[in-house]
Amino acid sequence: MSETMRNTALFGIVFALIILTGFMQSWNVALLIINMGLISAIMALGVNLQWGFAGLFNVGVMGFVALGGLAVVLTSAAPVEDAWSAGGWRIMIALLAGAGTIVGTVMVRQRMSAGRARNLVTFALLMGGFFLYRGIFDPGVAAVEAINPALQGNLGGLDLPVLLAWPMGGLLAAGVAWLIGKTALGLRSDYLAIATLGIAEIIIAVMKNEDWLARGVKNVVGLDRPVPYEIDLQNSSSFINHAEGLGIDVATASSLFVKLNYAILFTAVLLVIFVMAQMALNSPWGRMMRAIRDNEVAAEAMGKHVTNRHLQIFVLGSAICGIAGAMMTTLDGQLTPGTYQPLRYTFLIWVMVIVGGSGNNLGAVLGGFLIWFLWVQVEPLGLWLMEFITSGLSEDSWLRDHLIKSAAHMRLLTMGVVLLLVLRFSPRGLIPEK
Repeated sequence: MSETMRNTALFGIVFALIILTGFMQSWNVALLIINMGLISAIMALGVNLQWGFAGLFNVGVMGFVALGGLAVVLTSAAPVEDAWSAGGWRIMIALLAGAGTIVGTVMVRQRMSAGRARNLVTFALLMGGFFLYRGIFDPGVAAVEAINPALQGNLGGLDLPVLLAWPMGGLLAAGVAWLIGKTALGLRSDYLAIATLGIAEIIIAVMKNEDWLARGVKNVVGLDRPVPYEIDLQNSSSFINHAEGLGIDVATASSLFVKLNYAILFTAVLLVIFVMAQMALNSPWGRMMRAIRDNEVAAEAMGKHVTNRHLQIFVLGSAICGIAGAMMTTLDGQLTPGTYQPLRYTFLIWVMVIVGGSGNNLGAVLGGFLIWFLWVQVEPLGLWLMEFITSGLSEDSWLRDHLIKSAAHMRLLTMGVVLLLVLRFSPRGLIPEK
């Protein structure tokens, strides 16, 4: 079987499973799997860019996905005028003062010769800047968070079209990745993994605790969407007439219509990113990145600035994850910082890349769809399997009760088994790098 036929067959199997889900469960479930599969494929492309192209072990994917979600609030939400007048500008001045302190300290250290005097000046500048920052920042935060805390208590956003939030999510993630990369990319791969994991947790902690930014764990709901809300469609007489003409329940028709529109938008974004990733892979830049990945010492001896190249691809991969995070928050219509967990937004994405085929963009897309399908469907299938196995046992059997309750853990067991099988029988992934 040729490579093209084999790849086509693999994608055909995955989409046949999704179509089967539509017939056996519901088309709403099938479309939701497709939409989240598209988003997961984009995240996998971002990680594949970093690991597959450059060998960068980024375990902070969750943080960049969360930054993409935050960008949706900061871009598309309406500004809270009362909050801005109460303390918003104080917060902005405080942030500028903090940034100015850091920049000023760096400039002073560059101009002074090493020694005790430079250390004392550095300490004085940092301590003075810190107290100035807190003196301005804390009262501003208190004033903002006191404004209608049940519904607002934050500054809001720029009230721009929500589709602009997707590239803004990429820009925000890229900016933070640049700051992280300037510090962490000099570390060896294992230390880089620890650093990115810790930084991702810091990002989530900030989002959870800084209510003035995006309401923290109180969440931001009712965000703008590029497609109508289902309730608006259900109140539209023209849509009701179309649904009744097709013989479909209005609630079901509205949900299918929204998910289909999202699928079209997400597919367009995935195709653009995939084509650009393929062009990068096959370009001189892509060949240089793989040469650096395979032998950093040889590449550096040939005049390549390895750290700068690593920074480039770290920023690009993080930007793609930020775009995917913004898309997911738009799909949900809300930002919920408490739901960002490493298992879902880091480990699972890595499984997608490894199973699909590290270093192959098509493999990353396949892994995104396959692993997300399994993640969604394994638990109900596991419950059905346990009920079938224990059908001969009495209702009060302790073994039956234990096996049925254990079905909730089938997701993690399946991910581990799939990963082990792929590493054993196809260690380069289902669609290996050429």
